[in-house]
Amino acid sequence: MFTGESLRGLIYQLAAAAILVLAVWFALANASANLSRTNIATGWTFLAEESGFQVGESLIAQSPTSSYAYTLLAGVVNTLFVSAIGIVLASFLGLVVGIGRLSGNWLIARYASAYVEVFRNTPILLQIIVWYTVLRGLPGTRQALNPLPGVFLSNRGLRVPAPLAEAAHPWMGLAFLVGLALALLWARFVRRRQARTGQRLPGFLPGLAMALGFPALVWLVAGAPFRLDMPVLRGFNFRGGADLSPEFVALLAGLVAYTGAFIAEIVRAGIQSVPRGQIEAARAVGLHPGAIMRLVVLPQALRVIVPPLASQYLGLCKNSSLAVAIGYPDVVNVMQTTINQTGQAIEGLAVIMAVYLTISLSIAAFMNWYNRRVAIVER
Repeated sequence: MFTGESLRGLIYQLAAAAILVLAVWFALANASANLSRTNIATGWTFLAEESGFQVGESLIAQSPTSSYAYTLLAGVVNTLFVSAIGIVLASFLGLVVGIGRLSGNWLIARYASAYVEVFRNTPILLQIIVWYTVLRGLPGTRQALNPLPGVFLSNRGLRVPAPLAEAAHPWMGLAFLVGLALALLWARFVRRRQARTGQRLPGFLPGLAMALGFPALVWLVAGAPFRLDMPVLRGFNFRGGADLSPEFVALLAGLVAYTGAFIAEIVRAGIQSVPRGQIEAARAVGLHPGAIMRLVVLPQALRVIVPPLASQYLGLCKNSSLAVAIGYPDVVNVMQTTINQTGQAIEGLAVIMAVYLTISLSIAAFMNWYNRRVAIVER
């Protein structure tokens, strides 16, 4: 039986759901009527048609004869690529700067604070444009900067050496997966043994040896093959190596610098949430500062760091859509060109929304799973 309060709540929920359904129906009906009135075709058949344009920078082979669906896939891959690298680099930068802000060294702490205040309070679009302007203002290829052997920085982007494919590489990848699986099993065994006996076996170094040792062993058995494709200046451009365009470098630098500043504050807050007595107790048993941070502070700080960290990862992925401002061919840029050619605006926007929704939900699901793993359970 419903009480007066629960019945009233149910009525409110049904009314809200009905209003939402009516609003969606009205929007769709209005859009359909306007499209019919202006003779604009609708549907998804355009995805199978030939795109007629080539993505300027793509990790997968794409040509003007590729379908719109495949061309869109190239844009999605570019978005995932820059987002994945950005998440890794921003996490590392934020961890270093966050720890630096709490450093006892006055100069390091002030430099870290200045970085956070400048990059956190500057619009990310402005930062991306500044990075792009700086890269475009670099010397040409003939006067390219050469900070390291085989590394060239010019107004055409960053050119670095690239390893050449070897027959042993697939087997090395398989060996890495096997070693990683064994490392995870070892870490699980270490945790269970510690919970059962109170004795802690080394976990990180043996796990790292398993993950990297098996591929290294395969590499040695195969004769230690290693060749690099070195960039060489020929004519007006470089040949060989891996080419990172100015658009990619500028977008990545902007995403990393901006998100890293927020992650640094999250890390600082997480570290400061650990009771001071925990650190003093660790010092009392003779642990050095590095071990205290790695074994005592960070494991406890993770329960505070992980939830807001998920929001920063989501923000980084969504901010990658600003690539359209500098011409990097991400999913938004590719779909914008597709909409201009086909006129399928509603379908194009729906695809963009679906791509970012899928990415966001995937990241949120992973971070929620990891948050449950690092949470401290009261027994």
